[in-house]
Amino acid sequence: MSDGPAEPVREVRGTGIPVRGNDIDTDQIIPARFMKVVTFDGLGEFAFFDQRFDEHDEQQDHPFNDERFQGANVLVVNANFGCGSSREHAPQALQRWGIDAIIGESFASIFAGNCLALGIPTVTTDEETVTELQDRIEARPDAEIAVDVENEIITVDGETITVTVDDAQRRALVEGVWDTTALMRANTDAVRDVAANLPYVEVDP
Repeated sequence: MSDGPAEPVREVRGTGIPVRGNDIDTDQIIPARFMKVVTFDGLGEFAFFDQRFDEHDEQQDHPFNDERFQGANVLVVNANFGCGSSREHAPQALQRWGIDAIIGESFASIFAGNCLALGIPTVTTDEETVTELQDRIEARPDAEIAVDVENEIITVDGETITVTVDDAQRRALVEGVWDTTALMRANTDAVRDVAANLPYVEVDP
């Protein structure tokens, strides 16, 4: 049973996809020209578009084009992933491609916050561990990865690795309160009471 208005995210299981490189920014994750949309539907096909295709729309060598990683849902990245702009389209594109969790050395704080709003854990570990995990995935793309958000561990091929999940993020995911919109909808009376006491908000009777 859910502890909050959203589904708790205590664990993510699946296979991995490695995207190497430091300082991969949001414009690389989703180029700005694909952001002219009314909804986020369909953004997944444009994830990493300029890295996946050349100027003639011919495929280039990129993990998101690699057949071995199609269907993967655990993204493994390096340092300062998601830096640059604050565009929420970046995690939206990744989620719509199929990503449910991201493991990395570090994340831009706004990007991590935008991921949390979608229920996507962003867990961190050291450079050596990330590189080893990326190597393992490339060697065995079908190996199952279990990301235990609640206990801050990942398991690969039976080996357990300690990772870090930001305390506030872990609590929100585990308790099912990561979706702030759903949280407000589930507490409409409290929201109305607060609004009624704000001098600049008119509340319908």
